[in-house]
Amino acid sequence: MQNFTYFNPVRIEFGEGCIQKIGKDAAQYGKKALLVYGQGSVVRNGILKQVTDSLDAAGVEYVVFSGVKANPVASHTREGIKLAKQEGCDMIVAVGGGSVIDESKAISAGACVAHDFWDFYSGKETVKTALPVLDVLTVAATGTEMNGGAVITNEETKEKLGIVVQPLHPKVSYLDPCVTFTLGKQYTAYAGVDIISHMLEGYLTNDDPYCTIQDGYVEGVMRAVMDAVLTCVENPKDYQARAAMMWGSTLAWNGVPLLGLGNYGYPCHMLGHSMSCLYDTAHGASLSVVTPAWMEVMADKYQRKLAKFCRNVFREDISCPKEAAQKAAVLFRTWCRKIGAPVTLAEIGLSREDIPSLRENITFCAPTWGMPEYDEKLVTELLEHML
Repeated sequence: MQNFTYFNPVRIEFGEGCIQKIGKDAAQYGKKALLVYGQGSVVRNGILKQVTDSLDAAGVEYVVFSGVKANPVASHTREGIKLAKQEGCDMIVAVGGGSVIDESKAISAGACVAHDFWDFYSGKETVKTALPVLDVLTVAATGTEMNGGAVITNEETKEKLGIVVQPLHPKVSYLDPCVTFTLGKQYTAYAGVDIISHMLEGYLTNDDPYCTIQDGYVEGVMRAVMDAVLTCVENPKDYQARAAMMWGSTLAWNGVPLLGLGNYGYPCHMLGHSMSCLYDTAHGASLSVVTPAWMEVMADKYQRKLAKFCRNVFREDISCPKEAAQKAAVLFRTWCRKIGAPVTLAEIGLSREDIPSLRENITFCAPTWGMPEYDEKLVTELLEHML
């Protein structure tokens, strides 16, 4: 285990009925909020009303900003920044899944500066301050509710990039498993894959030879989440399974799984981001296509950890490391199919004809991700395995 510094300032309010606390909490950060949500599902299912009732009761004004896409884009983020500045908002209240919360974080940073917010993503500027963000999580997937990350797609430059900085940590996140009851089977499956991917990539690719605490943590959470997702797609209103999935999502991407690991990469996320950037595919769907194919191609390079994943997560008693590593890809693909997640390019509307544009975008972005070894040859091989 290598040296690290860890600090997480996010307060979590977890459980049924916790949303009613948001008004009182928001009042501590100012008098006016930019209330951000997506395409309207939170209006239809009554979640937004729970939030506005609480804000009204606490005397907190709010300006509504809706329309966040599933893959949030820079142009819409700029509109939110402009509105927050015009209205003199003191804070951001985000009601939605990872996309809504990520865009809200980007707005919170952009509202505090005169320059374009994308300068943070291009590396020209550093986030030094941001408006306070409080969020009501409605989709357990990205873990953004307990970290300082925010991913945005720039439609003009064809880049889907993220930043992770301390000022973007939410002040308070409200996690009520009941609000996820209305999430359909398809997006429950996508969310489950995203949760697993957040833990799995660092687990497999890190170069530290001794990280038993982190490995045990990740393996335990992955097993619990995989079981919970299977239950949730069959019984969407199973409170305990939804609770396990929601808390598992938070634990997967709150920084703990990566502590002390040294160098690691997120190649599956890199590949998946290009898919959603160019073709607007659902993030989790991209990952369920990419991940088993990546495991197959990289089985020799990451044999030790893939074998461990096979043995400790899927409980397969295979003594030969090479055989166990190869079986890991098969088992993960099987799990994805079982929960209803796609595993081929065709299942997400892509084909061999899309490989050249994907390859170009991935190899263009690879150096930014710190993975220049993903060149045309390797990327082509990976994409071919997804057909």
